[in-house]
Amino acid sequence: MLCFPLFPAFLDLAGSQEIYAPHSIRVEGDVTLGGLFPVHARGVPGMPCGDIKKENGIHRLEAMMYALDQINGDDELLPNVTLGARILDTCSRDTYALEQSLTFVQALIQKDTSDVRCTNGEPPVFVKPEKVVGVIGASASSVSIMVANILRLFQIPQISYASTAPELSDDRRYDFFSRVVPPDSFQAQAMVDIVKAMGWNYVSTVASEGSYGEKGVDAFMQLSREAGGICIAQSLKIPHDHKSSDFDKIIRLLLDTRYARAVILFAYDEDIRGILNASKRADQVGHFLWIGSDSWGAKNSPIHQLEDAAVGAVTILPKRATISGFDAYFTSRTLENNRRNVWFAEYWEENFNCKLMSSSKKDDSSRKCTGQERIGIDSKYEQEGKVQFVIDAVYAMAHALHNMQRDLCPENSGICPEMDLAGGKKLLKYIRSVSFNGSAGTSVTFNRNGDAPGRYDLFQYQWNNVTGPGYRVIGQWTETLQLNDMQWPRGEQEIPTSVCSLPCKTGERKKVVKGMPCCWHCEPCDGYQYQFDEFTCKLCAYNMRPSANRTSCQSIPIIKLEWHSPWAVIPVFLAMLGIIATIFVMATFIRYNDTPIVRASGRELSYVLLTGIFLCYIITFLMIAKPDVGVCSFRRIFLGLGMCISYAALLTKTNRIYRIFEQGKKSVTAPRLISPTSQLAITSSLISVQLLGVLIWFGVDPPNTIIDYDEQKTINPDLARGVLKCDITDLQIICSLGYSILLMVTCTVYAIKTRGVPENFNEAKPIGFTMYTTCIVWLAFIPIFFGTAQSAEKLYIQTTTLTISMNLSASVALGMLYMPKVYVIIFHPELNVQKRKRSFKAVVTAATMSSRLSHKASDRPNGEAKTELCENVDPNSKSSNCSLALLQGNV
Repeated sequence: MLCFPLFPAFLDLAGSQEIYAPHSIRVEGDVTLGGLFPVHARGVPGMPCGDIKKENGIHRLEAMMYALDQINGDDELLPNVTLGARILDTCSRDTYALEQSLTFVQALIQKDTSDVRCTNGEPPVFVKPEKVVGVIGASASSVSIMVANILRLFQIPQISYASTAPELSDDRRYDFFSRVVPPDSFQAQAMVDIVKAMGWNYVSTVASEGSYGEKGVDAFMQLSREAGGICIAQSLKIPHDHKSSDFDKIIRLLLDTRYARAVILFAYDEDIRGILNASKRADQVGHFLWIGSDSWGAKNSPIHQLEDAAVGAVTILPKRATISGFDAYFTSRTLENNRRNVWFAEYWEENFNCKLMSSSKKDDSSRKCTGQERIGIDSKYEQEGKVQFVIDAVYAMAHALHNMQRDLCPENSGICPEMDLAGGKKLLKYIRSVSFNGSAGTSVTFNRNGDAPGRYDLFQYQWNNVTGPGYRVIGQWTETLQLNDMQWPRGEQEIPTSVCSLPCKTGERKKVVKGMPCCWHCEPCDGYQYQFDEFTCKLCAYNMRPSANRTSCQSIPIIKLEWHSPWAVIPVFLAMLGIIATIFVMATFIRYNDTPIVRASGRELSYVLLTGIFLCYIITFLMIAKPDVGVCSFRRIFLGLGMCISYAALLTKTNRIYRIFEQGKKSVTAPRLISPTSQLAITSSLISVQLLGVLIWFGVDPPNTIIDYDEQKTINPDLARGVLKCDITDLQIICSLGYSILLMVTCTVYAIKTRGVPENFNEAKPIGFTMYTTCIVWLAFIPIFFGTAQSAEKLYIQTTTLTISMNLSASVALGMLYMPKVYVIIFHPELNVQKRKRSFKAVVTAATMSSRLSHKASDRPNGEAKTELCENVDPNSKSSNCSLALLQGNV
């Protein structure tokens, strides 16, 4: 509102260089676009603006100016329509940008001026502000969010070239907001894919306070949870009004979780510099593996003079290309030809480090600017990364206006009233529908939320001895990740680790730390367990054991008692000697079958007894043979049969002797059942009991083989073995031998009872010695047999003990009962002659009388011959040599 004549507001730049024009750039046109750029950094407390930003500010601002020039010079795009602009400085602060953006809505605010008068009473003259149909910007997401809330109220469409906060994708809250850069949700997904590709699962995050940093980190954390396998060690925030101590504290906190070397950075330039500086002060250069967002991109400003701290950093930037036309345009800018940019003089001073005006911020020691300096020649120049997107944003607005003008003004070549009245909602519809090839040759489109598709270039700051340090393109992300060769700090050749816990070895399971799925303790699968999956150990099946690496189970080896085993060699050797000796004795008895000693021994029972002894030796081979149904059947039959036959014959003998001498004490009548036939019948009946028991055993539990995995299931599964054996338990073995042991004990009792019978008249004493020795053998057998039931060597010990015990029993009987007779038969045949026989009455009388006298043993040949050959029957004789042939069945 003015109450005085209006004069041109524009002054000649050369004459106005004493004073900066701090507010805006205005370019006249038929249609005006707004522009928001961070020309200056955030100011110190109390000051809205700080130092000028050469790249993020001036480069981007000039990119809009360049795009406007290109569009206005294009006869095909918006013909007869000139685009103008009103460009404002946000000073990198959202609140300041909000104040500035009110300029864009002034033309849409209705004012009631009916009661307004100047001091002279005249009505005021209002300068109508230009109507802004759309806004290009802003840069920071926090600024875009603040401005979008105002612009949507007045339905002014907004296209950002750099704001990537995910919340701006909310079409309900930010319905007039669009952007030519992809949102951070895509960027965050690219970061998640990078982390997973590196094999990292334990990372920290650092965010600048505000929408961009916090929302970016939130998106990364959300996507990492959905992807799984990534844990956040720490999530730290850089405050707005930060001090260097704040960055030092952040580095200290990051070092609390040293194994989380990878750090996700969603931070602004100044904050990135602060973090790198703090890491350098803490002497941690090369420790952290930085993954920077697009705010870092491929810019030099965040790492200037901090290059060593940035080596190895992976950064992300929306896929871009260098616009050669802009390079030519910008490097040709001078103080003379770029007077429309009110901040260009300040840029010139900063870029060439010279002083242009007396009010300049440069100190007095700076040299004077000549105005002849040239960008790219007298100063370093590299196109800023978002230039392409600024140009694309301006072109997107231009294409939308072009399409709307074509549809609403088909008769006019310029702006028509219908287009003036169309409003921002109509323009927004055309913006969302545009599709064209952008400045880099890639398509520019928007989805229903106003977001551009996700296309990123991946950079790494590398140190090259030839070309020096710099950003190198290492891959790209377009919904899928592609990575090339990378270089790591400290000269590391392998990909550095950023994990909470190292992978468990094969055969170990993970015991996850509660609340931290990426941290775990490794516990070995022990005993008979195998690794079922990375978190579980399971027991192998009963007949299995874990493989060497414990990732599966394998069958337990099957063993049996081998013939070459020392446990088998000794019993077999003894058995073979016994068999040879038994055959020799039997052959001798058959050869001398009719001689007095053989007849006096009781031929029938002797052959039965020798058969039993032979079977006792034979069982050794059955116990060692490989078990099958046939072998197991013979084991059951012969296990107790040999002993049963032997002790049944001995019991019959001792019982007969006992009855004869007991009867002799009472009368001279011969007792019943003492004939050879009777003796065989008694022996057979005793043996039949054993056979009957075996038959019942066969019927109740048919013979079979089993593999016993318990017997040799050692603590160390590598030593575990399955034992192939017959389905005979220890109890069944004892039961099978039990009847024979009963016969043996009974026989021993009779041997004790007949111990008083004179040795001249019977063979009771050799039988007694045989039984005593046998009892000792079997008394030793029982504790050994049952005492080793839990031993890993049970198969060998029990089999060897059993077979040796049977071999010894048979050998004792063979040696004590038959070897003396064989000795006499072979070496003293003169004693093996027939003597005269006496009646039973005479024999019993002599034996009875002799038993009542104490007599001294006289010299006689070894063996049974002298005790069983009667020389006289004189009861007063001290050495009655009466034949007891009757006792042996020869009466």
